Amino acid sequence: MAQVVNQNQQPVVKPNIVLDECPVPVSVRSKIKVFLWKVTGIFCVGLAILGAILPILPTTVFLIMATACFAKSSPRMQRKLLNNKLFGPLIYQWQQHRSIPKKAKKIALLMIVLSVVWSTYLLQNIMLSLFVVLLVIWPFIFLWRLPESK
Repeated sequence: MAQVVNQNQQPVVKPNIVLDECPVPVSVRSKIKVFLWKVTGIFCVGLAILGAILPILPTTVFLIMATACFAKSSPRMQRKLLNNKLFGPLIYQWQQHRSIPKKAKKIALLMIVLSVVWSTYLLQNIMLSLFVVLLVIWPFIFLWRLPESK
């Protein structure tokens, strides 16, 4: 540990940096993180758009994830999402009240049930069907317990 004296003449202990710890400088590392958060956010927006078209994918969940990613990487892109006429109110309801619209909740729960029924029909194997059911129990319960907005 290296001691550095600040203006008030009080010693401040700073750790010595070992060069073998990480070859990537701190400035580049943060740029990489920002880039990865942006890419993940854009990917989530793409999945949300697909979810608006396809009944299998949820839209709201991916938009919330995209907003969180953009909050860490690009405030401009976050504002764009929040100001979007179609998706903005969904995200706003979640951020302010931790709730989703009643219609979105019903559709999501119905799609989960239909997907499980269809999967078990196609699989025709009791162990694989049980695995599918076990995979969707937690998301189903999570959605079921979410409060509904107007």
